[in-house]
Amino acid sequence: MNEIILIKNGEMALKGLNRASFEDTLIRTLRKSLRVCGQAVIRKAQSTIYIEPQENFDFERACELVSKTFGIAGFSRAAMCEKSLQSIQETACVYFESVLSGTKTFKVEAKRSDKQFPLKSPELAAEVGGALLSRFPHLKVDVKQPEVTVYVEIRDFGAYVHGAQIKGAGGIPVGTGGRAAILISGGIDSPVAAWMMAKRGIQLTAVHFASPPYTSQLAELKVKDLLRKVGVYAGTIALFTVPFTEIQEAISEQCPEEFFTVIMRRFMMRVSQKIAKKRDCGALITGESLGQVASQTIGAIRCTDQVCELPVFRPLIGMDKEEIVSISRKIDTFDISIRPYEDCCTVFTPRHPRTRPHLHDIEQAESVLNIEELVERAASGAAFELIEQEESF
Repeated sequence: MNEIILIKNGEMALKGLNRASFEDTLIRTLRKSLRVCGQAVIRKAQSTIYIEPQENFDFERACELVSKTFGIAGFSRAAMCEKSLQSIQETACVYFESVLSGTKTFKVEAKRSDKQFPLKSPELAAEVGGALLSRFPHLKVDVKQPEVTVYVEIRDFGAYVHGAQIKGAGGIPVGTGGRAAILISGGIDSPVAAWMMAKRGIQLTAVHFASPPYTSQLAELKVKDLLRKVGVYAGTIALFTVPFTEIQEAISEQCPEEFFTVIMRRFMMRVSQKIAKKRDCGALITGESLGQVASQTIGAIRCTDQVCELPVFRPLIGMDKEEIVSISRKIDTFDISIRPYEDCCTVFTPRHPRTRPHLHDIEQAESVLNIEELVERAASGAAFELIEQEESF
């Protein structure tokens, strides 16, 4: 039996004249990610993308990858057959045999996109339903609340029999929304922020700040593991690991302790922006949530943003911790995030941070530092690596 995957576009249907470019980007993404599954023909027609496996194709793994690809509202595993009533009836009986054998009620829904097919949709549904009742006499038809719904679609290339649609990842294809740099720590929040912006079509560059010997190699490995999880959805991510020890020690030695966190964040933004511009990124992304910690008050955020020329996206800004944790569990980053390895944000933490800093005070406090030189050394010393998506599921 020829089993294929039918992909239904969601939000892309609203893109008007740009719709074709969004679909083409999605198809390129699928071709790249599904290479690990074997050979498949991928094409589009009638607002649907078809994935037709060739020999030795890992169908189960392909479905898992498809479910995590942004730009897909839903998909179905479907059996393809000839556009004849007999072929459709036989295919439905065979394809649904294991499901309907243990089911009491069902119904058939038919859709005829090819108007040359001789039977109208209600007539086709009745004929297929009759064949299923003959093959499985224990069944009863329930059009309101059936245990199983059998869907039949008549399209240009053939007839397709499938079950209920499987929910996709939604959003728009990665790469259609531009590029942005995510400031990634080893915590819970920033991987979720990265995932949320990838869902809006953003191609990600990650910037991580390491402070050896205060932070360990395990903290960096933790970040890479997080990016591999996000990469299942977002594809390959460029990672820049920035040496941040010199900057943090300079701030600790020369600036008032109460301003340390905000000044550190300002340096992070400066360095990240420098890297982002070289990567042709149009924005920065952070995992900040308003009021969660001392550096995430309105006053602190205002002081941080003052050093930025690029816009700063904060997709978690209005979310509480429970909502963020829920998403982190969904995308499988939570257990990695809670590994007990400190990142640079947890070292040199002030005992009493200023929660309502004034910009004038911050600028005066950091004026003793050679800002441009420190930023240039940190940015130029960043280690580069491409992080591929996690291989196993």
